[in-house]
Amino acid sequence: MGFFRNSSALSLRARRQDEMSTGRTTPPNRRGGGRPRGGTTATDRMIRTLLRRRKKTLTLEEVTVTDRPAVRRAVSAAALGNTMEWFDFGVYAYMAATLGKVFFPASSPGAQVVSAFATFAAAFLVRPLGGLVFGPLGDRIGRQRVLAATMIMMAVSTFAVGFLPAYRTIGFTAPVLLLICRLVQGFSTGGEYAGATTYIAEYAPDRRRGFLGSWLDFGTFVGYSLGSGLVTGLTAALGTGGMTDYGWRIPFLVAGPLGLIGLYMRLRLEETPAFQREAELARDEAAAVEVAAGGTDDPVEDARQSGHGRLREIFTRHWQAVLICMGLVLLYNITNYMVTSYLPTYMTETLGQDETTAQLLVLGTMIVVALTITTVGRSSDRWGRRPVFLGGSIALVALAWPAVRLIHRGGILTPAIGCLILGLLLVCFAGTSAATLPALFPTRIRYGALSIAFNISVSLFGGTTPLVASALVEATGDTMVPAYYLMGAGVVGLIATVFLHETAGLPLRGSGPMVETHEQAHALVARSRTEAGRRARDVWLRLRHPRTHGDHHR
Repeated sequence: MGFFRNSSALSLRARRQDEMSTGRTTPPNRRGGGRPRGGTTATDRMIRTLLRRRKKTLTLEEVTVTDRPAVRRAVSAAALGNTMEWFDFGVYAYMAATLGKVFFPASSPGAQVVSAFATFAAAFLVRPLGGLVFGPLGDRIGRQRVLAATMIMMAVSTFAVGFLPAYRTIGFTAPVLLLICRLVQGFSTGGEYAGATTYIAEYAPDRRRGFLGSWLDFGTFVGYSLGSGLVTGLTAALGTGGMTDYGWRIPFLVAGPLGLIGLYMRLRLEETPAFQREAELARDEAAAVEVAAGGTDDPVEDARQSGHGRLREIFTRHWQAVLICMGLVLLYNITNYMVTSYLPTYMTETLGQDETTAQLLVLGTMIVVALTITTVGRSSDRWGRRPVFLGGSIALVALAWPAVRLIHRGGILTPAIGCLILGLLLVCFAGTSAATLPALFPTRIRYGALSIAFNISVSLFGGTTPLVASALVEATGDTMVPAYYLMGAGVVGLIATVFLHETAGLPLRGSGPMVETHEQAHALVARSRTEAGRRARDVWLRLRHPRTHGDHHR
């Protein structure tokens, strides 16, 4: 493990005892966030949590000291894949009307938009299948190899869209080919975000996981800004006619070189330390079982049974964490897709505003989100993940209607304020999710559980947001539908946050502490011994003077 200066696995017995004894949805820690009361530091909370989990003091061999260059490489490679994914989303969102004319010319303008968004949403229907395949596979063969495979599939399928013939050339076959490319994109992205968040979370030091994880979603909004900015520039340069004739192909063709760069970076990565330790423990456990009871003669059958066991564990022992994850993902992604994918079309097709102005307003909002997202991630390390989600959910319920109402007004200033409000609400969830979601699950099922929960929620609620919102507006004639939709997402997110336990500054479930320096490692071990000694003294006092000690504590 060349990327770590000091690293060793926890004992098999302690690790398995940890996971078996914490069948709850999150690590056993008090709810709430922010600075602990009574002067308790984040280190104190970590030590007490570790002692509750493992019932023994911490040793120096159990603390991982991370290597900063390796962490930077991991964050960069993971974020670039997200940039690639959202470059495609930005292009598709800003060209929905154009693609409707190219692939669905026989329909009315409103039906063209709905048809284009239906093709967009179709990709999300296969995302759970991709998550079901890539997630458990990443828990078995490693995060790095699966992330390289998803990058290849995303790049090839996006690049291929640029070569598709239009409807006027081959008729109905054209939208069918577009749908096939979108389905391949959706299948590959089913393993992308969950894998990238898992990868960064398992590399990041415990005290900086929020900040480092926020760079993943920084890549989201950079990719979206690049894609939407490219479409906006091409539209201004070529005009509507030029975009319909040939300009729509250019953004998709740009995805090819981006994919090659991302693949090169991911192939140079090493596996995460948490997965390497888990793989070592799994080998030891398998060897012990084989010696004790014998195994099958077929390694493929052993792997299949292991995979089925993990899936069974996800839905039987961690179903509460799955539901919490789905609620938080719903909150984040409905807000995200409403702002990034639906808002440009909503402002132009529904409200009749100038197309270039609408695109520039949303693009400017995404730039603001990208510039502030790491600040939110750093704040979640200091104050906690739960307060950020809680405040954002309440604010979304309260401010969604005024924000959409401002967007209704003409001109530039008031719609810009409305877009900015929605962007600042979005950044509360975007800057915190990458650190919060992986912490819900233990290492051995983290990739699989997160892939399944994330993609089911995104497919049902996130990716369908543009389609559902546009269809409801068309059916009801109520142009405030986006506000009601966002308010409902805020209520669901608020409920999920109530059941969320704080994980800021704590090790991931099933893993030992991760720190940045050897000095921090020694200090952590020393504090662990001090806390264990204090607890032993309290137990001795309670046994010797039960009445006096009890009265003192009361």
